[in-house]
Amino acid sequence: MKKRITADKAMEFIHDGSVLMIGGFLSNGTPERLMDAIVKKGYKNLTVISNDSGLNEKTGIGKLISAGLVKKIITSHIGTNPETGRQMSEGTLEVTLVPQGTLAERIRAGGSGLGGVLTPTGVGTEVAEGKETVNIHGEEYLLELPLKADVALIRGSVVDEDGNIYYDGTTKNFNPLMAQAAEVVIAGAEKIVSAGEINPNHVMTPKILVDYIVQEPQKCGGVE
Repeated sequence: MKKRITADKAMEFIHDGSVLMIGGFLSNGTPERLMDAIVKKGYKNLTVISNDSGLNEKTGIGKLISAGLVKKIITSHIGTNPETGRQMSEGTLEVTLVPQGTLAERIRAGGSGLGGVLTPTGVGTEVAEGKETVNIHGEEYLLELPLKADVALIRGSVVDEDGNIYYDGTTKNFNPLMAQAAEVVIAGAEKIVSAGEINPNHVMTPKILVDYIVQEPQKCGGVE
């Protein structure tokens, strides 16, 4: 199966109300062409699972927030995007804050078929409200449930035609985890090469996890 498709074709897998995992950290490692395609389509009531909500309306997830397309975001922080805080305060955007390590492990649990993860982070705080606790050897742990998505939108620095991915530096953030935890995985690729051109030792996300590939600009998103 040929995996390379256009950004417009990729949008056929997203619908109003879809749950999306979007990789990256402050837009570094976020597939900008796919973000633009979502804004162009104008999908509504999206749920986004991501490390953060971007920087502003010009990069990454911030484009979706500013366009009013996101109903709910599950994330580790929102302080870098004032628009997210404004919408949350006005009640138009539901924000669920999850400690960053817990967020990563919940995504990992979703991709690994686990029933959840136990963590001491958040015990005795607002984070624990409404959650089950487990006592192990006298220590309290929160049971954090797994996270999964309809579609994961990730970005690779180099992607071969079969879907094997190499991430350069910090662009790796959350992308490999999310590639395991969604029904459909669409990888934006800065550079697409022939199958076999990536050294197997450098493959960070294997082809079996990637359904489709979309060409990204050579430089997209991120903090310079």
